[in-house]
Amino acid sequence: MYSDNWIHMLGHLQETGEACVIVTVLETKGSAPRDAGTKMLVTTQRLIATIGGGHLEHLATRIAREMLSSGNPSPRLERFNLGARLGQCCGGAVTLSFEPIGFNSKHLTIFGAGHVAQALVHIVSTLPFRTTWIDQREDIFPDSIPSKVTKLISDDPLSDVTCQPAGSYYLVMTHNHQLDFELTRAILDRGDSQYLGVIGSQSKRKRFEMRLAQRDYSQKQINTLICPIGLPNVNGKHPAEIAVSIAGELIMHYQGIAQEHQRDTLAAEHSHQDDVSVKDKIA
Repeated sequence: MYSDNWIHMLGHLQETGEACVIVTVLETKGSAPRDAGTKMLVTTQRLIATIGGGHLEHLATRIAREMLSSGNPSPRLERFNLGARLGQCCGGAVTLSFEPIGFNSKHLTIFGAGHVAQALVHIVSTLPFRTTWIDQREDIFPDSIPSKVTKLISDDPLSDVTCQPAGSYYLVMTHNHQLDFELTRAILDRGDSQYLGVIGSQSKRKRFEMRLAQRDYSQKQINTLICPIGLPNVNGKHPAEIAVSIAGELIMHYQGIAQEHQRDTLAAEHSHQDDVSVKDKIA
């Protein structure tokens, strides 16, 4: 279902750190499904409001989601000729703008507020992350918390997994191995994490792998688990050293994902560069 309350939803997306593309009808010539100024929000999973439906909206959605996948924050303009080429009876022309919002803000959820987490939050607060920091123990949190970090004192951390934005990064580093395991299961059950890291040793990973397999998790699901976490060449047992190592791994991960998406998008654009039967680009 579409909603015209796109302004309210845009505020909600910005609060949760979920990226979107604002698609705006900038100009119309001749007959067009919606007037200039009409807007639609496109996320990886949802459409909010509408620019008129039909093939035009389908194509606009595809372009917006390609932008979301590539991570390219640059806005763009596209001109579409309606009628026979798009299979719409309007017969006019529409110019759309595509404006990415929130591309530089990823969401990170940290379970556990121990010494390593306390060192880590100060580092990730300087990176393109909005962080939710969750622990059951109120007294363990430091007095000063960075502005991009939201502290959550929770009696039921497992239920908080379901409340996190789609595509979040997760770090599981609580004081309880059983809780770490249950959190890992809950995150795997969601099936939409960008990164799932669990603090611990190789022996802890082997135990987790065995227990997950016994509960019928697939090898593909198990392989998404990263444990131990951190860059292997960064040694040291001090919380700050471990935190730097973990932050380095997070940076490598999101930079690698962005580069991979950019390569895929460029390849797709080259393979379709001769396909002018769908849309005419403006300079």
